[in-house]
Amino acid sequence: MTFTTAHMSVSLDGFAAGPEQSLQNPIGRGGMLLHRWHIGPEAERHEVDADWTARLLRPRGAYVMGRNMYGPVRGSWDTMPDWRGWWGEEPPYHAPVFVLTHHEHEPITMEGGTIFHFVTEGFAKALELAREAGDGDVDIAGGASAVRQALEAGELDELTLDIAPVVLGGGESVFPADSSGYQLEIVETAGSPLATHVRYRVVR
Repeated sequence: MTFTTAHMSVSLDGFAAGPEQSLQNPIGRGGMLLHRWHIGPEAERHEVDADWTARLLRPRGAYVMGRNMYGPVRGSWDTMPDWRGWWGEEPPYHAPVFVLTHHEHEPITMEGGTIFHFVTEGFAKALELAREAGDGDVDIAGGASAVRQALEAGELDELTLDIAPVVLGGGESVFPADSSGYQLEIVETAGSPLATHVRYRVVR
């Protein structure tokens, strides 16, 4: 039995990243406003946000991640051969992470148990490998494109959205243009001044 989840911060208009993404502004114009609920000193967080931050960071068996989530490199990895992710030498995953890409790359072993594997055969293959590595349970760690692919493939069982009171007006949406293949049922909600947290069951 497998169980596949995703947990994303989004704007009121459904965007997980703003427009004009770049190396200097990796989640686009206004994108950092989506993450105020869990960024900053832990002691200053609202108790609701602290709870949902712990859920976001809880250990998973394995992860699937889009290339844009892993880093700003476009095209061949040769353009930034030393890139090892946004998170420093000890990323927060502590498990195998399967990165979607069109360009081959050797696995990268980081401190704390994170190993980045690079998969060129598409989302279905990355999910298959992650399920094998994670004993069935997998989290789609972002970005928006990877979550969309999971929804389109009918492979996502649960989606948690942290909805910030921000309107970006454009950017990258979590949801596919055709959402006819699934419905979302609310399982749990909680709120703070910085986010409304909603856990959905994905029903197909």
